[in-house]
Amino acid sequence: MIEVQRAPAIPNPPSIPSNAPEHCPGVESELAGKTDACGGCANQEICASNKPKGPDPALPLIRDRMASVKHKILVLSGKGGVGKSTFTAQLGWAFAADETTQTGIMDVDICGPSIPTILGLTKEEIHSSASGWSPVFVQDNLCTMSVGFMLPSERDAVMWRGPKKNGLIAQFLKDVDWGDLDYLVIDTPPGTSDEHLSVVQYLKESGIDGAVLITTPQEVALQDVRREIDFCRKVGIRIIGLVENMAGFVCPGCKNTSQIFKPSSGGAKRLAEETGIELLGSIPLDPRIGKSADYGVSFLDEYPDSPATTAYLDIIDRISAILDA
Repeated sequence: MIEVQRAPAIPNPPSIPSNAPEHCPGVESELAGKTDACGGCANQEICASNKPKGPDPALPLIRDRMASVKHKILVLSGKGGVGKSTFTAQLGWAFAADETTQTGIMDVDICGPSIPTILGLTKEEIHSSASGWSPVFVQDNLCTMSVGFMLPSERDAVMWRGPKKNGLIAQFLKDVDWGDLDYLVIDTPPGTSDEHLSVVQYLKESGIDGAVLITTPQEVALQDVRREIDFCRKVGIRIIGLVENMAGFVCPGCKNTSQIFKPSSGGAKRLAEETGIELLGSIPLDPRIGKSADYGVSFLDEYPDSPATTAYLDIIDRISAILDA
């Protein structure tokens, strides 16, 4: 029988003992037993010793769970506010437009989980069974998991240090009953920090098919995307390509295009040329994209005649072709 859970308590990750203090850095951390938070902990002496630590016990469980996922895609953006989560949702909806394709979206933006809102699932609850946590379904072949489903309200802040974030990501990968998926799209927070490193570490054995990098045309966004490119190359993640979001505004009346965010340094096109990365496409601004996200509906389905929809679908078709090549 399936049991409905309201805001389930999130247990400590395997690297944090059950009797550890609130801000335990984790027994695998180089700071184990050495931080102020470790003072008075019964495990401090053991953690501070130089005894070799074993492999993360979550890794074989993640490998087994991910064996039934065909493609794993990261959606990255060095800068916040460039439309990464919106693109993730549209990518998921587009994949799921084929009824024979099973798609999952994993939201690892722990402190800013927006996927439940964009997919229209803010009132949904998590279910659990003998096979693990069940993801929340948007439709029969599109499901998702997010920390947003675990919070008492949408206003509650998540104030966690790295180890607890890492532990929840591990649980999303090993404890959620994803089933057989053609695509698992992983929505990440801005930057190149804990969440990104955890996903790479946990999926090292299972394999990541690649990353899609989202940017906007202005230099202030491109600077952070260059850092994201460097991150991918250092950790060995294949870059599927760049997507330039908010690339001009097409007037719905006269159909003329205006550059709202001027590509002062050449935009994503020049960046792609400089780095040898494919520019998958550019998506123009359409105010209805934001409206669709607020109301939790698919922009692609609601506004099929929009130039932005055409751009989205061309980009998504290209991503599918690259993955299936």
